[in-house]
Amino acid sequence: MNGEVILRDAVLGEEARVVQFVRALAEYEKLLEEARGTEADFRRALFGRPRRAWALFAECDGRAVGFALWFYNFSTFAAKPGLYVEDVFVASEHRGRGIGRMIFRHLARRALDEGCGRMEWRVLDWNAQAIGFYRSIGARPMDDWTEQRLDGDALAEFGE
Repeated sequence: MNGEVILRDAVLGEEARVVQFVRALAEYEKLLEEARGTEADFRRALFGRPRRAWALFAECDGRAVGFALWFYNFSTFAAKPGLYVEDVFVASEHRGRGIGRMIFRHLARRALDEGCGRMEWRVLDWNAQAIGFYRSIGARPMDDWTEQRLDGDALAEFGE
């Protein structure tokens, strides 16, 4: 293994690899029971019309060792789009090699190239290693904002 890492966009036909990475992340986050997305779901989201999300893989010697999935949102205050990083995951045996930093830098450049005013993501409060990494790249917590969610039965009931 020469150790060179390359980043490349996911392509149609790699939905199974996306599912594998999402499930690996969900297992790491102790949320495996919530990872219900199928290959067909990711095919629609990543390659359907309209496209809802984008993904990339970090590869070392032709083997996928990392993954990111993102989508775009919009800030009315900045009147610009934002890049929202939904997931980043690097296989445990490849952590500490700068792959996560490489992925985040790539996404930051993409956000700038596409005129985004910000890049955002969430982190579980117990994930001290990830929080430390995020501080090292200059990210700051949004302590004065509380995330809200409407899903499942509550979403269905409210939407009716």
